[in-house]
Amino acid sequence: MVRKRSIAGTLAIPFLIVVGVLAASSLFIVDEREKALVLRLGRVVSVQEEPGLGFKVPFLDNVEKYDARILGLPTTPLEVTPLDDRRLVVDAFARWRITDVVRFRQAVGTGGIQTALGRLEPIVSTSIREVLGSVPSTQVLSDDRTALMNQIRDEARANSEGLGVEIIDVRLTRTDLPEQNLNATYARMRAERQREAADEIARGGEAAQRVRAAADRTVVELTSEAQKRAEIVRGEADGQRNAIYADAFGRDPEFFAFTRSMTSYERALRGENSTMVLQPDGEFFNYLRDDGASRANPPTTPVPAGNSAQNAAVEPPAPEEGLVTPTVTDREGNRLGESAGVTLTPVPESLTTPPQDAESVPMPAVGTGDAADAAPSAPADAPVDQAPEPQPQAEPEPPAAQN
Repeated sequence: MVRKRSIAGTLAIPFLIVVGVLAASSLFIVDEREKALVLRLGRVVSVQEEPGLGFKVPFLDNVEKYDARILGLPTTPLEVTPLDDRRLVVDAFARWRITDVVRFRQAVGTGGIQTALGRLEPIVSTSIREVLGSVPSTQVLSDDRTALMNQIRDEARANSEGLGVEIIDVRLTRTDLPEQNLNATYARMRAERQREAADEIARGGEAAQRVRAAADRTVVELTSEAQKRAEIVRGEADGQRNAIYADAFGRDPEFFAFTRSMTSYERALRGENSTMVLQPDGEFFNYLRDDGASRANPPTTPVPAGNSAQNAAVEPPAPEEGLVTPTVTDREGNRLGESAGVTLTPVPESLTTPPQDAESVPMPAVGTGDAADAAPSAPADAPVDQAPEPQPQAEPEPPAAQN
């Protein structure tokens, strides 16, 4: 009995080992991140999608597990031609997951996830070409491309239903121009910026020219106004000077003739190596032979001094006009020089609006008389019986003869 028990105990140990091996080979565990298929001789006999413990026939059934999570599919960059024939390089990224494990196994076979990626990439690329080829490039390059990406996703999802997978999302990660078109695009962008810069420079030059023209006009008007007033003052002074000379010479006509002859001598006899041929008894030498005292005929009643000068007195100048700043604007209505900090010089109010024609500009009457050549005028209040004698005409200067 003892021997039989020892033999039974010896045989029980291997039996337990075999039973344990058979039990271990008939059990499998499915993780919550996985889906499992039980295959018997390559044919699907059961599907285990819920996490937990599963059973199979030892040494006859085989278990294939697939990832149940959302997987990524990066596509290779591809060139697409939008509706406006402008080529673009598009790089996309898709997200997908396995929904039908049995159909997925039938579609990809023993290749699994890698084979599925190879089958899905052409589907996504084809959907991208079809959708982006039906819209212009401006819509592809815009910031809001959600509608396009959703359209690509729906089309790729419909084309991938036979694989037992679902396309969850498609995103366009990069949309650029091809390398050969970038230089031309950049050159066009530079040309556009240069055109805008040239336009701004031209606007600034126009504004500067308007400011410069306004300043030049102000200078010319101020100078002309100052010259006009100077000529008026000079003419009035000359008239007053001539009146003073007339009062002085009208007291004694002989003294006027004497003074005029002395001035003629001074101008003619300068000693500049010139020769004059004249008759000795001519009128030119009258005051060299005689001082004319015998011919002096002063009025018995003195002529009051300053009558003609008082009549030619200069009126007091009009009060100065108030200065105003001219308003000059550009074609947009902005004041010239305001943005650059330039302020126009204030000018008299009469110069802010220039005259439209030449007749509206008063021309000053300038009196240019010489004391020696001024004709004497009799005083207004001189007595009738003491009227001055007619004055002799000055002898014209003879032409100078060279030695």
